[in-house]
Amino acid sequence: QVQLVESGGGLVQAGDSLRLSCAASGDTFSKYAIGWFRQAPGKEREIVAAIHWNGDNTYYSDFVEGRFTISRDNAENTGYLQMNALKPEDTAVYYCAANSWRAVIAGQIYDWGQGTQVTVSS
Repeated sequence: QVQLVESGGGLVQAGDSLRLSCAASGDTFSKYAIGWFRQAPGKEREIVAAIHWNGDNTYYSDFVEGRFTISRDNAENTGYLQMNALKPEDTAVYYCAANSWRAVIAGQIYDWGQGTQVTVSS
C-alpha cells in the first residue's frame, strides 16, 4: 500500500495558477496509476485527472478544458497537478490517490488522505 500526502493548495484569485504535489511513501510508487480528485462543499467527490504508472497515458475530466496538467516523477515518488486559469468553481479540497488505472478512473479508492484546500476568489 502506498501512502500519499497532498500539498500546494491555497487561496488564489481567478485566473491564477497553483501546482499541487502528491508525495508518496510505502509501496513502490511507480507500480500505480495516480489520480487527482476534488470535492466541493455539498458535492460528491469527482475525478479531475489521472496518469498511468509510466506517464504514457492521461485522462482529464471535461471541466478541465485544457487548463490543468497532470504529471509524475517516479524517481522522486511524487505526482503533480499544475492548474492554470483557475476559476471560482474550481474551489474544492483536492485529493490524490493511487491504484490500478481502471480503479482510478472508476473512482474505486478506499483510502483517502486529508487533501489540500484550493480556494479561488472571483
